Parts: sequence; C-alpha cells; structure tokens
Amino acid sequence: MKFAVIENEFGDIGIDENILSENVDEEVIEVMNGCICCTVRGDLVEALKKLYKRVESFNGIIIETTGLADPAPVIQTFFVDETLAEMYKLDSVITVVDAKYINTRLDEVKPEGVENEAVEQVVFADKLILNKTDLAKDDDELKAIEARLRSINPQAPILRCEQSKISPSELLNIGAFDLKRVLEFEPEFLDEDAEHQHDERVNSVSSKVEGEVNIIMMERWIQRLIMEDGANLYRYKGIIAVKGKDEKFVFQGVGMMFSGNFQGNWKKNETRESKFVFIGKNLDTKFLKEGFEACRVTDSLRFAVGTVVEANVGQWKKGKVIQQWDDGNAYRVELNDNKKTNVWAPVDIDAYVRAFNV
Repeated sequence: MKFAVIENEFGDIGIDENILSENVDEEVIEVMNGCICCTVRGDLVEALKKLYKRVESFNGIIIETTGLADPAPVIQTFFVDETLAEMYKLDSVITVVDAKYINTRLDEVKPEGVENEAVEQVVFADKLILNKTDLAKDDDELKAIEARLRSINPQAPILRCEQSKISPSELLNIGAFDLKRVLEFEPEFLDEDAEHQHDERVNSVSSKVEGEVNIIMMERWIQRLIMEDGANLYRYKGIIAVKGKDEKFVFQGVGMMFSGNFQGNWKKNETRESKFVFIGKNLDTKFLKEGFEACRVTDSLRFAVGTVVEANVGQWKKGKVIQQWDDGNAYRVELNDNKKTNVWAPVDIDAYVRAFNV
C-alpha cells in the first residue's frame, strides 16, 4: 500500500520531511509554522484538496500532528467541510503515549480556558500506543499508566511497544473512528465556533545555518541544556552536517531523553546545512539560537589560553582559561577560588563564559 503523509511542524523550519523522504516512497507534505488544529488549519484543508487530485496514486493519507495539537478541530475538519466529507472517510485516530513523560503531561496545570492537549489526545484516541515501555521502572508502573489512560478513555485499546515498533496492521484500515462515540462525550463537537486556545507559554525556536557542526560540542551543549532546563523541553530535533562525514546526523529528544545517529547521505548538489527545532515552555529564543550557532566548526575561539574571564556557575565567577576544546567543550576554566575549581563552557557564548571587566 502507498500513503501520502501530511506532517505538521510547529516551528518555521521543517525537519521530519527531510528524514521521511530519505526512507519512504510516499508523498510527504509539510504544514509548518503553527499548529494544524488552529493557526494552519486552512493549510491542512488546502493540502487535502490538492492531494485528492492525485487520489489514484495512493491508498490513504496519514496526518501527523504536533504533540501540541488538540485533535478535536483536526477531526472536525472531515465533517464540517462538505467537500472534504465527500472526498474522505476518517479511518481512526491513533495517539502515541510516551511512557516516560505521560504522567507529567497529564498533570500539567494549564491557564484558565486552555485545554490540556495530552488529555485531549487520549480522550479522542481510537487506539493508544504506549511507547518507550523499556523506560518504565517496572511492569507495575506500566499497569498504573494503563489504568490512568483507561480512566480517561475506557474504550480505546492500549498496545505496548518500544521505539514505536508496531505492526502497520494495528494502525491502518482498522475502521475504528465512531462519530457517535465522540458526540456522546463532546455534544458540541461539530460546532465550528467552539473556542480553542493554546498555552501561550509554549513556543518553538528554530535555527538553520550553512556549514558544518562540531558534533561533540553540540552534544555537550545539549546535555548541559537538558540538565538545566529539561523539564521545559517538550520536543527537540534536528539534522546536522558533520565535518568529515557524508551521512546526515539526525537527533531528537523529549525532556531529559536525547538520542541521535547517522542516517541518509548528503546528496551531491545538496547544501550542507544544519538545522534544529526546540518546542517547549518559556524558551529563551536568543540563548538557544546563539548556542546552536556557536557549535559550528570554527578555527578560532574568542579567548586564548591564559585569558582572565568570568564563568557562569549559577553566578559569575572570575577564572582563567586553561584549555580550549577540552573533551569537546569550548573552554576549560580554572576558577579563582581556594580549590582552583575547574568548570567547562560547552560552547563559546556569553551565556557560559564572558570577558572579565576590571
């Protein structure tokens, strides 16, 4: 079977389309720079109508929303738009549940009038895929998660898996969506004027730079980043051009969990550029952009060995650069204290190390 894929990027730079197009033969369309349930919902409708002109070339369409999407408006699209209602039949709503972080997301307190998207995604699911089960403490924890999911949606079957490995037969052509069920718990579901608000504290930060990246430096930076602010990082991902490698380095993470590997080659005439997207709460745009751009391969750093600087260790402390590029870190700094404490700056930006002003 062949499928068209509509992939929603919350940020203004696409990542997944580049990954998908390397590995599948399906048609991939990105709907970017907003959530498919609201700000770019019109783009979704337009994409669906355009795809229908080539309906003979595929068997179905898979819509991948962001983790921030309220599924209700997306589902509603197939019933309130008369043209789409004639073109398509909604087969099912599948929700992937992160066993590591689902309780944190369900417990999150939202501002008044804002729906908890994690709860909504569980409520509207026709089937729940409990992923990353290998990261649970034990089977009792998984059973507790399943019990909580069933308390929210008692009808949806729950399938366990690791690394999203599951048979396509469990996901495709299962005919599970039932509008009557939805109307029972959401009587105003088909009301197009229903209000829908996102948490304004949640935003995305993206960056794209031409050139190659020091991969060790980038990993050190992300490791420090998630240690300091992992709770606010909902999702992050990127494609990196690494010096000396023909393959693309693809990384992704959720909260404190970060992984990456090489997959897919750079094409002969393809621009070697690196890009990332961070999605989370109260993200510092300037800090993230500067941090990523500082990971680019460079022949020189701002401070030579022996330079007196200030290092950020929660507060600014005077010290001296004693080494550059120490185990992938831009600087190793010896503080001016009794213990001559050594600290490291993962990248060369003022947020970590700055010039000392007398």
